[in-house]
Amino acid sequence: MPMPSRRRVRQLLWLLVPLGLVLAMWQVAQLARDQALQGLRQDAENELRLSAASLVGHLSRHDYLPALLASREMVRRFLASPESQDPMPLNRLLDRFRATAGVSDIYLIDRHGDTLAASNWHRPDTFIGQNYAFRSYFQDAIAGRPGRFYGLGVQSRERGYYFSAPVWLDDTEPDASPDGVMVVKVLLDAVEASWGEQDAELLVTDKDDIIFMASRPELRMRALQPLSDDEREALLDTRRYADEPLAPAGIEITETPGEHSQRVGFQRGPLAEDDYLGLSRPMPAFGWEMHILRSLAPVIQAQWLAALLAGGLYGVVILAGGIGWQRLRLRREREQFAERERRTLARARDELERNVQRRTRDLVETNRRLSGEIEERRRAEERLRETRDELVQAAKLAVLGQLAAGINHELNQPLAAIRAYAENAAEFLARSRTAAASGNLAQIIELTDRMAEISAQLRQFSRKSGDRPTSVSVPACFDYALRLFQTRLRDAGVTVERVWPEEQTWVRADLVRLEQVLVNLIGNALQAMAQTAAPRLQLSIAPDGDEVRIRVIDNGPGITEAHLGRIFEPFYTTKSPGSGLGLGLSISARIIDDLGGRLAADNAPGGGARFTITLPRDPGPEATGDTRPEEHDTHA
Repeated sequence: MPMPSRRRVRQLLWLLVPLGLVLAMWQVAQLARDQALQGLRQDAENELRLSAASLVGHLSRHDYLPALLASREMVRRFLASPESQDPMPLNRLLDRFRATAGVSDIYLIDRHGDTLAASNWHRPDTFIGQNYAFRSYFQDAIAGRPGRFYGLGVQSRERGYYFSAPVWLDDTEPDASPDGVMVVKVLLDAVEASWGEQDAELLVTDKDDIIFMASRPELRMRALQPLSDDEREALLDTRRYADEPLAPAGIEITETPGEHSQRVGFQRGPLAEDDYLGLSRPMPAFGWEMHILRSLAPVIQAQWLAALLAGGLYGVVILAGGIGWQRLRLRREREQFAERERRTLARARDELERNVQRRTRDLVETNRRLSGEIEERRRAEERLRETRDELVQAAKLAVLGQLAAGINHELNQPLAAIRAYAENAAEFLARSRTAAASGNLAQIIELTDRMAEISAQLRQFSRKSGDRPTSVSVPACFDYALRLFQTRLRDAGVTVERVWPEEQTWVRADLVRLEQVLVNLIGNALQAMAQTAAPRLQLSIAPDGDEVRIRVIDNGPGITEAHLGRIFEPFYTTKSPGSGLGLGLSISARIIDDLGGRLAADNAPGGGARFTITLPRDPGPEATGDTRPEEHDTHA
């Protein structure tokens, strides 16, 4: 076959194969969707029919009870003269019937709508004394016919279905008006509880499209569609749903494939994640309509599964055809290729030998250059390590400049006091008052001790660190750092919160370098809270298994998201020009990394910046036998 013809055939195949794949997957997916949807619709119809029959049976079995009680002689006798009789025997009778029949309440109403006796006489929300003349079940029964009603209870605020029957004192007169009404209330919670066990959502709506019953509590007492002001006022006048807001349920109809069948979704709530097949069934005996919502997720899953299976089968067929065609083509090309290989093999062998010799020379030269580069890198790393140590010491000395003003203030006060005590001592000696002079000299000695302690803090901070990690007390490091900043803390009115366990907490680290990191973090926190009205500094220690988390938290403005990713970069700073070089956090992060730990920064939940140091936990110098005095003399 000529080359242009072969190219056209390949182009045609590249076009037809994907098109056939899409067509096959689409056809199979549509067939699977129709079958799955039909099965889902049949299951939903059966479940809806059974649920509706169960609800009708649950309510209808109590239809006889009001008429039965209305014919009782005790009821008629009490209704004839309620003022002169004790209602308790009748109340207990109604309560016994309530317990036996399994209903919520039973009560007797006179011709004016006032409740005379009730099974709930002992409850705070008893119906006795309440007037229900406005209820339709009373109006139907007092007109001489049985009544039915559903709605919220005025007293109990519970949803219920009401059965009523007229009570005649003399039922021999056919035209006589009833003298009272007997009412039975049935709760709907038991039916709804059984709905919650089904793999579907069930709703019951009235003629006003109000969801009166639902398997999900959040859908109850809501409207299928938003109500107009007139409709809302009309429902409020009936007091069927008391003063419930009757907000929209958020149900959105997306498709109506057939009568009493809809595809619906929810605008909000947990049901908004799926689409549902909605079926409805009228309940003419009650004037209701029952709805069932079944998730379409199984239909979509079946559709995708069928499409994938069709695509896989199509791919297997295409792959088999391609393999057969490829084997046939390879058989033809193998003979041609074998002859060419024999001719080119000799040339390739000669060329390979030349390449091997050339590459060997290149590798020897490359190895020589790499050896030189390795030696140069080793020297560069040594210089880098020395430079880093010098930067660490320089950063510490730079902090001394910030502390100088506060320590100068601390030294000026004892110096002035020493001068005053010395002058007083000289005057007392001149007057031969040696006891008073001795007291002044003792005060001078105490002040010089205090000055020595202040200067010792500077010597401690400026010394170089050791090379070997030891057992370091974290609370003692915090105490040392706070002593360096005690003047700034006092002048700025900073509240310091210490959050750590009572027992001593030790980490494996270098004392001086860990103290420098804490001094740097506390200093940054004080600068961040310079404009804060009530500055608060929180220092926490939290042992966690083999690690210890050390945190420095302020209530300043915090760190913006744009700066969090670069805050540990060298020479990167958010401070104003002249306030810092941007090396403090970079050096601190490198120090903690060298100690085998981690330094992280984020924003605290309550606001402000939070820096977290994670270091290996240490059992302490007593357990490890590490008691070098130079590591612990400042924390004794």
